[in-house]
Amino acid sequence: MFSKRARLWLGLIVAVSLLSLASSCKPKTEEGSGETPTAGTTPPPSKGDEGTITGKITYTGTAPEPIKIDTAADNFCTQKTPNLTNEVWVVKDGKVANTFVYIKDGTIDGAKKVSEYTWPAPSTPVVLDQSGCHYKPHVLGVVVNQEISITNSDQTQHNIHFTPLNNPEWNQSQVSGAPPLSHKLARAEILVPVKCNQHPWMHSYVGVLKHPFFAVSSDDGSFTIKGVPPGKYTVVAWHEGGAKGTEKTTEVTVPAKGAATADFTFGASADLRGQPSSLQMMPALEVPMIGRH
Repeated sequence: MFSKRARLWLGLIVAVSLLSLASSCKPKTEEGSGETPTAGTTPPPSKGDEGTITGKITYTGTAPEPIKIDTAADNFCTQKTPNLTNEVWVVKDGKVANTFVYIKDGTIDGAKKVSEYTWPAPSTPVVLDQSGCHYKPHVLGVVVNQEISITNSDQTQHNIHFTPLNNPEWNQSQVSGAPPLSHKLARAEILVPVKCNQHPWMHSYVGVLKHPFFAVSSDDGSFTIKGVPPGKYTVVAWHEGGAKGTEKTTEVTVPAKGAATADFTFGASADLRGQPSSLQMMPALEVPMIGRH
C-alpha cells in the first residue's frame, strides 16, 4: 500500500500527464497567423441576371498639389523617374483616381446578406509591379486567398512590406531580375498598406474582401463593379486622403440585368490632407512642384 504522501504525489503526476496530453492534441495554427479565419457560406449559384454598379468619383474645390519626391538616395530612381510625385491625391479635371469602391453589406434578392457568403478566390493572380520606383497599381483589390504576384521591373532592389491589421505581416526583398514573389491574404481587410523599406515614398493599398464586388476608380474617376446579383446594397468609396483614410457611403438597388449608379464626392477640407497614419513610412524630402495645376 502507498502512503498518503505517495498517493498525493502519484495523483499530481497523473494530472500533469493528462493536461500535457490534452494540450498536445489541440490543433495548431501556423505561427504568426492569429486565429483561424471563419469560412462563410457558399454563395448562391448565378441566375444569369446579374447587374452592375457604376459611378464617378469627383473632387470639389481645389485639389492638393502633387508633391515632388526627392529620389537622390537611389540614382536609378532619379534617372528612371526624375519628376516622381506622390499619389495621395490624383485628380484630373475634378475626377479622382485610385479610389477603392466596394459593396460593404446588403442583401441579395431571395438570399442572405452578402456578408454571410465567401466567394472562391479567382485562379488568376493580381499583379503588383514595382516600376519607376513606385507601385503599379497604387490601389488594388483581391478576394480572400487570391494570389498577389509581385514583380520588380526596375534595375534596383526593392522591399515589399505588407503591414496589415487582420493578416500576418509580410516583408520580403526583391532584387532586380528576380522571379515574381507570391503572397496571399487570408482575412478580409480594408485596406492593407504596402510599403518599400528601401524607398520610403513607395506605397500601395490592397483591399481584401470575401466577395468580388469591388473596383478602383480610373484616371477619369469612373468605376464599374460587374456581376452583382440583384439586391439592395451599401456601397463604400475609400480614399487614402486623410489621417486614416476617408470613406463615403451610399445605398443602391441593383435590378435584375440592370445597373445602379453610385457617385461619390470628396472635398478640399483640412482633414483630407496628408498621409494616412496607418502607413508608417520613413521620412523623405518632398518639394512642392511649381507650375502644376
